[in-house]
Amino acid sequence: MFETVKTTRDCEATEIPSGHKITLPAGTEVRITQVAGNSYTVMSDLGFMASVAGKDADAIGKEPLVSEDSNQAGGTLEEQVEAQLKTCFDPEIPINIVDLGLIYDRKFLDTQGGGRRVEIKMTLTAPGCGMGEWLKQDIEAKLLRLAGIKEVGVELVWDPPWDRSRMSEAAKLQLGMM
Repeated sequence: MFETVKTTRDCEATEIPSGHKITLPAGTEVRITQVAGNSYTVMSDLGFMASVAGKDADAIGKEPLVSEDSNQAGGTLEEQVEAQLKTCFDPEIPINIVDLGLIYDRKFLDTQGGGRRVEIKMTLTAPGCGMGEWLKQDIEAKLLRLAGIKEVGVELVWDPPWDRSRMSEAAKLQLGMM
């Protein structure tokens, strides 16, 4: 899948794992390493990794991905949150964080002045994984786009430690672990 392309225009991206917004200038050579969760993970010719939003796919010669308007999702607020969590991917693993078994708990609380607060407890596949802050920012941004969600808290926890048994059967199958 590692396709090398050049950006056709200046393109906003998010550096991984720092989460800082950067601009990939027109003509930047990048290697597409993953397409998941409404974004493209790219590796620059300078050796840094970044995420390009699906809406900016044209800048890397691709068709725009599914709309980021998460308010189109039907169902209860809890179902919408679950659907959004399934659009969050570790940039290095092509499985969403729910199917990877990284989400340990979800709580929905009322906020003063209306709206809901979602509290998420999650872990990473390894304590040394540098993607924690990146994933927290991705989760927060996606959940805050939902109508009715006013606050999001994401806490990284290490107990119990993650292991493969937490993965869904579909994730195990996709990674060839069955």
